[in-house]
Amino acid sequence: MHTQDTTQDHGLTIAGKTYRSRLLVGSGKYRDLEQTRAATEASGAEIITVAIRRVNIGQDPNAPSLLDAVPPSKYTILPNTAGCYNAKDAVYTLQLARELLNGHKLVKLEVLGDEKTLFPNMPETLKAAELLVKDGFDVMVYCSDDPIQARMLEDIGCVAVMPLASLIGSGMGILNPWNLSLIIQQSKVPVLVDAGVGTASDAAIAMELGCDGVLMNTAIAGARDPIRMARAMKLAVEAGREAYLAGRIPKKFAASPSSPVEGRVA
Repeated sequence: MHTQDTTQDHGLTIAGKTYRSRLLVGSGKYRDLEQTRAATEASGAEIITVAIRRVNIGQDPNAPSLLDAVPPSKYTILPNTAGCYNAKDAVYTLQLARELLNGHKLVKLEVLGDEKTLFPNMPETLKAAELLVKDGFDVMVYCSDDPIQARMLEDIGCVAVMPLASLIGSGMGILNPWNLSLIIQQSKVPVLVDAGVGTASDAAIAMELGCDGVLMNTAIAGARDPIRMARAMKLAVEAGREAYLAGRIPKKFAASPSSPVEGRVA
């Protein structure tokens, strides 16, 4: 059963550390590092994902570093394995990230199935997750919205499961809320929607379903005004969480007057 307090919001706790923001953002696809910095600040996010195979965080000392725009002193950097298609490459990439970030343990695992759909390759994801957990990493993991696979990842020791809402970068929103709800109900670790969010209402819906957080990149970086969209996503995640904690009214096939009829004078 998903363990969370449904009366108060004590923050998002991952691998023993608590964060105020439940919005996690990526660092790719922006116009430049200045826009990355401004949008990240506007989002209020505290955890920032970084594609180690695509972004410089010190691998090239002669090139601008992302860490100048989103410094580790201010943000939790979450290295990810975007661009990896097998367990071996994913494990190597995160071991490299650990060296570059002075022993950093919290990572995001994603092993992709193909370049067209970017759907997770779950057999390789499970293999990589097991190797990384044994190697001492705190693994947050991008996965399919299959409740059985999500449970297997939790049993391996992953600190958060991150089912996709729809394909990465598609902006299609949450296509299967029922599977997502099943994962939320069974999980003892945080559940975060990863991939597919297109606009603020998608983020709000994810939070209203009971997700612990939402991760996004394209929805912000690809917007006409990324900084304004970052603010919108911040508010949407907060509103969705508040609505979830407040408890929505049940849906029913009958009208119910807003004003009471008992004791009316005429």
